[in-house]
Amino acid sequence: MGYVRIVNGTSFEGAQDPAGPHPGRVVLLTTSHRVAPGLLSWPAWQALRTADRVLCADGAHPQLPYLREAGIAVDEAAPTAEELVDACVGGHTVVVVATGEGEPALTDGLARLAGSGRVRMPELELLPASYDLPGARLLDLVQVMDRIRAECPWSSRQTHKGLAKYGIEEAYELVEAIEDGDRDELREELGDVLLQVVFHARIAEEDIEEPFSIDDVAGGIVAKLIHRHPHVFGDAQAATPEEVKEHWLRTKAQEKQRASVTEGIPLHQPGLALAAKLASRARTAGLDVPLPATEGIGYELLALAARAEAEGTDPEAALRAAARAYRDAIRAYEAGEPTT
Repeated sequence: MGYVRIVNGTSFEGAQDPAGPHPGRVVLLTTSHRVAPGLLSWPAWQALRTADRVLCADGAHPQLPYLREAGIAVDEAAPTAEELVDACVGGHTVVVVATGEGEPALTDGLARLAGSGRVRMPELELLPASYDLPGARLLDLVQVMDRIRAECPWSSRQTHKGLAKYGIEEAYELVEAIEDGDRDELREELGDVLLQVVFHARIAEEDIEEPFSIDDVAGGIVAKLIHRHPHVFGDAQAATPEEVKEHWLRTKAQEKQRASVTEGIPLHQPGLALAAKLASRARTAGLDVPLPATEGIGYELLALAARAEAEGTDPEAALRAAARAYRDAIRAYEAGEPTT
């Protein structure tokens, strides 16, 4: 004869002889907080609609209002592993809507119970009801930034101008990580650069006259990438990197409608990079503009940068590599080591 066990006001039907009736099925339903509540997979909805009992330990779980709106009866209860196994006896299916931590205490209890060999265990199934898409953790970053901006005494006072220097520093640290080939450092520095983007976008939301958000920033770059890649998103053809570059330059020129090829070149970038960029713009546009004949170290550096660009060498990277070698020579000299 069966029995009824009451747990936190909820009844769980069991059986005295666990070796007798069919042991049933437990489905642990996991969801992502980064996906809008209610947007569950079809297998998840099937499991919910056919279950004999649906349980959730968290009465504030974001899925509960949507499940109940869909006609799913959800009991707010947190049974132990033994109670859950008893509830499945007789072929019953119990779906547990997991909380954010995935119910580790319950799953550990089920594992111990299965290892004891004392009872017939129900079928155990982990069913992801919603998945994180690539880039989903960016939502976490936006939420964290929102809270920091609102609650941190330092972050809440920052402005675009005040943060500008950090953007430059983080960009250089990223370049250094790339040139050093340090993968761990590269991942960290990419995160620091990403933080600058999210931070500036969060500040921009507060602008009274012309606010914009991180979604506006992302939407703008998505539209630009699609427009500048007609060979990927349109009917254009490009089989080589050179043809891709032609598409890019053509569409960029149509977008900008610049009166001069020098427009849009940031003059505050490092000198060698600025000189190389000017030389690149002139060469790409087919402008045979002679370099200034004026003598002086600045014009000599300009000529070297233009030559490096024409040869496909980044003058900034080349100078940094030479500077590193010189740094190592200085350290060797200081240590009394022979130098070449």
